[in-house]
This record gives sequence, structure tokens and C-alpha cells, in this order.
Amino acid sequence: MLTQLTVDNLAIADHIELFFERGMSVITGETGAGKSIILDALGLTLGDRADSGLVRHGADRADITAVFDISNIPAAKTWLKANDLDNGGNLDNQDECILRRVITSEGRSRGYINGQPSALSNLREVGEMLIDIHSQHEHQSLLKKETHRRLIDEYGDLKNPAETVAKQYKQWHEKAQKLEQLQNNQDEQDARLQLLKYQVKELNELGLAPDELPELEKEQQSLSHAEQLLNSGHEVIQACTEGESTAQSILSHALHTLETLPVKHESLSEAQNLLSEALIQVEEASHSIRGFVDNFDIDPTRLQEVDERLSAIYQMARKHKTTPEELTTLHQTLTDELKSFEEGDGNIEALTAETAALAEKYMSTAKKLSQSRAKTALALDKKIARQLAELGMPSVKFITQITPLPDNMYTRNGLEDIEFLVSANPGQPPKPLNKVASGGELSRISLAIQVVTAQTSAIPTLVFDEVDVGIGGGTAEVVGRLLRALGEKGQALCITHQPQVASQGHHHLFVSKQTKKNETHSKITSLSEQGRTEEVARMLGGINMTEQTLAHAREMLNAAPIEA
Repeated sequence: MLTQLTVDNLAIADHIELFFERGMSVITGETGAGKSIILDALGLTLGDRADSGLVRHGADRADITAVFDISNIPAAKTWLKANDLDNGGNLDNQDECILRRVITSEGRSRGYINGQPSALSNLREVGEMLIDIHSQHEHQSLLKKETHRRLIDEYGDLKNPAETVAKQYKQWHEKAQKLEQLQNNQDEQDARLQLLKYQVKELNELGLAPDELPELEKEQQSLSHAEQLLNSGHEVIQACTEGESTAQSILSHALHTLETLPVKHESLSEAQNLLSEALIQVEEASHSIRGFVDNFDIDPTRLQEVDERLSAIYQMARKHKTTPEELTTLHQTLTDELKSFEEGDGNIEALTAETAALAEKYMSTAKKLSQSRAKTALALDKKIARQLAELGMPSVKFITQITPLPDNMYTRNGLEDIEFLVSANPGQPPKPLNKVASGGELSRISLAIQVVTAQTSAIPTLVFDEVDVGIGGGTAEVVGRLLRALGEKGQALCITHQPQVASQGHHHLFVSKQTKKNETHSKITSLSEQGRTEEVARMLGGINMTEQTLAHAREMLNAAPIEA
């Protein structure tokens, strides 16, 4: 609900700060005092168009901030999070939504949501979840057919079935689009399928194992240098241990010489140890090379096999314009795509059957929803008709028109178009609300709808601008009681000229206009009990209040206690 509204330099208001509570708040005052400033300010925070003429004369800019308690509006919380406008979840109060609008004297305008710059479309979108202004503002939701459908679904507790229909529609629609794409590109799809079959068959026949390529390349290198490896191996063996003058014999002689010296010395002993180690290393090296030479198999046939295998792998890689190392990955990718064609969305027959099954499932759920909506609409129409009669509009006929869509025309919202129609006078055919209702009539019709749907409506704050235009007496009293009932279920703000309506409020704001130093200022104050009595008396009897009008005012207020 709306908890605070701060207005700086808007029209004739230099600074206004208002705090709102649950219940019904009435706003009264003389004509021209500035009551419309509240509606204008709210409208701007909700994304209404603005121009420099709204900025107070002499000020650089107008600044308006509206604070909403969204603790009981999960849709708004979800929307803020989805649009990254909840400050990453770091707001001090996660149950608040702060809408702000700044308009400069040059005509520039900026919008903010929770302190972050936002497009006006975002202000409008989130605003529709927070507040509904019943006036002649362009964002009045009851003139939108999507609101009519939403109210029907809320009133009939059909939100879950409606969401199921939307989900099933999405599933069907995605498959239907895929099927249409396949059907429109049948020749291309057939050609792709044939190519995939051929490519996968070739790669299957190649049968390249994941680690085969590096092993083959290593083996090829070894086999192609076989003769050089053997010759070099024998040379090393000869040099180490088997020749006439080998490293082994030379080291043995040097070691023997040191061992036969008659003098012992530390340096000579160290040299003797090193020569002993070197002799051991030479012998081990000779033994290792001898093992390699003895076990090395020169097989020209195997070398040819390896060369041919590698040639086939390299040729296949060039054919697919990839590297030999990527062939196994490519093989798996093409195999998966072929499987998708044959078993999944690439198979027109299978996809056709799946799409038909989803359509049948959607139709079954949507038809049940249509039946429930029809029953709900009849019940809603009867209750709204009774409410309109109480509001002094007994001749107005209210009809929820449910128009079936053409066969096989599926939508995420179901199988019908829903619209509220009214016939303002006997004998006239029912027409859409915005075609037949005047501003005052529309306000009362809206009031009747809201009173009936208030218990199920997701919008917690309702604002009514002079819903009592053209009425008086008993009807005005009925309007007041209805607004009070709405306030008791959430929050209702009402600008009124009728004392019968004003006396029903839980809270009372008074708008006045003052002139100081040749400047006009609009002032809004919250009235005390005595202030309310005097204001209702003024509304009853004009400027000159008498004891009789004051007594009448007290009587009216006592009939409607101010406690919310």
C-alpha cells in the first residue's frame, strides 16, 4: 500500500509530505485549492507524461517520491528482482518499493525505482501492481481488457488453472514453431539428414579411438628411423663395452692405476670413487642399449600399416575441415545430431505427433478454464448489477462478454476474449466501458466492480477521484459506505465534495490554498476530530457554519467511527 508521498515544487505546491495508513483516506478542500496535485504527483511516479509547465514557477525542478509497502505484493517483489531493481537484494527494507520522478524546468524528465534510473515503461509496469487510480488518467486499468480477464480469474479463484493454460500453450507453441520450420524447409532437412547419415557412416568405418592418433604418430616416428636407431645403438655399445678401446677399458685402467699408487691422499680417494661410479654408469648404459637393440623389431609391413592408417585419419580431417585431434569430437556431435533427427525434433512424424498431443492437452485444460470463467462471469455480473443499483444506477446493465476465439486459435490466455460491457440506458446495446461511460459514471461503475472484487484483487491501493460527481443524498452515503468497506480490506484514497462520503473516512486530509508575498502555496494537513467536524460542516452548509450544521456533521462522523 501507499505509505508516503513527498512532493517538491509541483504546480503550486512547494513542499508537501504526506503519510498514509490502511483504511479509507478522504481528501477534501475548496475548488482550486490543489486537490488534483496529489493525483498528478501519483500519476507522475507511475510514469505519466510530464512537461516543464508542471514545475513550480521559479524552481529548477519538481521532485516527487512515492513509497509503497509491498510486503503483501509478491508479484511486485518478483518483478523488481527479475528486472534487477531490488538493488541486488541489498535494500534496507525489502518490503518497500520507492518510485521517484524528477522533472526539470527545461522539460527533461527522469524516473527512478529504488534509487536506480528506470524507463517510464518500468514505472508504469510496476505501478500497475501497486495502485489503481480511478479517474480519467490514461493508465486507468479498468479500460484494459487484460484487466477484465484478470479480475474474472481472481474473482473465480482461477489463477492456477490460467497459469497452467499459459504453460501448456508455451510448450505447444514451441513445438508447433519447430514443426512449421521443418515443414517449410523439408528439402533442406532431407538433404541434411542424408548428409549426416553418410558422414556418420564414414566416421564409424574409420573407427578412430580417442587416444589412437598420438600412439600412431609415436609408433610411426619410431618405425621410420629403425635402421638409424639400430646402427647408432651398436655404435654406442661398441664404444662403451665391446670395442678394442672402450670407455669401460679406459676407466678400468685409470682406476687400477689409482689403486696401485703407494701414497694415499684424500683427493686421490675421491677421484677413485668417481671413476668407480663412472664405470658402473657406463656398464648400465651399455646394458640398457643392448636391451633396446635386442628387442627392437624392424617390421616394414607394420610401418606401411601405420602410414596408411595415419593417411586415412589426416584425409578425413581435411574432408571435414577440422584437425585430426578434433575428429572424435566431431564424430560424437554428428552422431547426436543424427539421433535427434531420427528420434527427436528432427523427425517430422514424431514431432507432428508430439505437437498434436500437446495441443490436445492444452485444449482440454483451456476448455475447463473457459467453463469456469463463464460461470464466474455470470456470478460477477449479478453482484455488480446489485451494487450499481445501490449506487443510483439501476438502469445500467453490466455484462461480461466472453467471445470464443476462432477454432484452432490458441493463445496463452485461453480460448476466449473477455471484455466488460455496459448499457447506460434502456434499449441501448452494451458497449465497452470507454465508449459509453462518462467520467462520473465510469468512476461509480469502477467502484461497483472494485467493491465486488476487492477480496480477491491483487492491487492493494485504490484511488477514486470525485466518484460522487452528480450524486447526492442517500446515494452519496452508499458510495461512502462502499469506499469505507474497500478501505477496511486494504487502502482507499478518495477525493470528494460530498460530506456523506467524507464522513465515512478513517482518515481525513484537508487541502487549502494560501498566498504569501504574492506567491500561492497549496497546503495539505491531516485533520483532528474537531477539524473534521468543521470541514464536514463546511461541506454541508457552506462558508457560514451554524450550530445546526456542526451538530449534523458530528452526527454523521459518529455514525462512522474513524478507527481503521
